[in-house]
Amino acid sequence: MTNFKTYICNQFNILVLIGSSMLFSILLLMIRIKLNHSFFYLFLIWNLFLAFIPFALTSYLSTRPRQHKISFGLCFSTWLVFLPNAPYIITDFLHLRFGDHHLLWLDVLMLASFSSNGVLLFLLSVKEMKQILLQYFSVSLYKLIITSIFPLTAFGIYLGRFLRYNSWEIIQNPIELFQDILDIVIHPMLHYEAWIFTFVFSIFLALMYQTLNIFYKTAPKN
Repeated sequence: MTNFKTYICNQFNILVLIGSSMLFSILLLMIRIKLNHSFFYLFLIWNLFLAFIPFALTSYLSTRPRQHKISFGLCFSTWLVFLPNAPYIITDFLHLRFGDHHLLWLDVLMLASFSSNGVLLFLLSVKEMKQILLQYFSVSLYKLIITSIFPLTAFGIYLGRFLRYNSWEIIQNPIELFQDILDIVIHPMLHYEAWIFTFVFSIFLALMYQTLNIFYKTAPKN
């Protein structure tokens, strides 16, 4: 309980910002539903909830004492499986092709708000996981793990957006999932779009993460 209170106090401003930003996204969606009389984008609330899960997991782990490596490994694996859900929301801009173009500016603003929350939750979750990993691994190994997170996340987004897999499939439908992954790995030329997407999106995520780090380093201390 003491660790939890300390965490809340230390992260209070960030938690308020995240909560306010998520509520603003939902408000924009409610306004769109009211004006367009359409529930087309209602799925964004579910996507935002999924995006919040990895941040909630790292927040929980940050309040816990050092665990056994097996226990931590299970928590880390769960976190990694759900992590692509956060920046995944960026790809929801593709739905602009199918939606009603009435008040298009509102759709763009709403999607920008939801996707910004997804990226923010991703970056903050990775930043917290970085501190957690330092409790279990050497500096060189944790850097390797952090670096590998970006292409793994980007590949997970590709699986979700274009192959329509979700995080639950690793339990519900693991054979088909791993067969598709193996096919992409074995036949890269037949799936060049998957590799291009993974490469470009992983660089984007890495650049966003480095931007966050620079911001934290240069921000004035109170």
